[in-house]
Amino acid sequence: MKKLLSEIQACTLCKNHLPFAPNPIVSAHKHSKVRIIGQAPGTSVHKTGIPWNDPSGRLLRSWLGVDEQQFYDPKNFALIPMGFCYPGKGKSGDLPPRPECAPLWHSQLNSNMPEVQLTILIGQYAQKYYLQRNVRKTLTETVKNYEQYLPSYLPIPHPSPRNRFWLKKNPWFEIEILPRLEELIKEIL
Repeated sequence: MKKLLSEIQACTLCKNHLPFAPNPIVSAHKHSKVRIIGQAPGTSVHKTGIPWNDPSGRLLRSWLGVDEQQFYDPKNFALIPMGFCYPGKGKSGDLPPRPECAPLWHSQLNSNMPEVQLTILIGQYAQKYYLQRNVRKTLTETVKNYEQYLPSYLPIPHPSPRNRFWLKKNPWFEIEILPRLEELIKEIL
């Protein structure tokens, strides 16, 4: 696993498409219990090199019911984005994750983590990639039907501050799904 992580962190495959020098962000361990598949690092994560080191990460840790020490222990959580480097800015937020990363690295990472008991799929990119033909038409429908993907996967929206409107419009997520997510995490850890 150490060799694989070093290879990922040295990757420059899509450097010509990035606004900054490549800085692949990933955290995993051969004994990781929960795999979190996110989108791509934002600018603050790109600068610090620490996954989920931003307001989205704070909200995610709250949703999981864990503190920073638990969250950043790779034996607990593998933190794997769909795109490992900051993709750049778009019209309404960051650009989508680079499409090269997941096909190149995810299966290698996944095969080196045999103890994973749950994969949390954050956002539509992770959900479409992992759930494939079982993904629903919208993120809302996919998240609402989370039970059909358990025990392997749990789809959730991105915990970005930009999703405040989605969370207000869909109160069932906080009422029904977040307690279940926290319960699952407690059982696994």
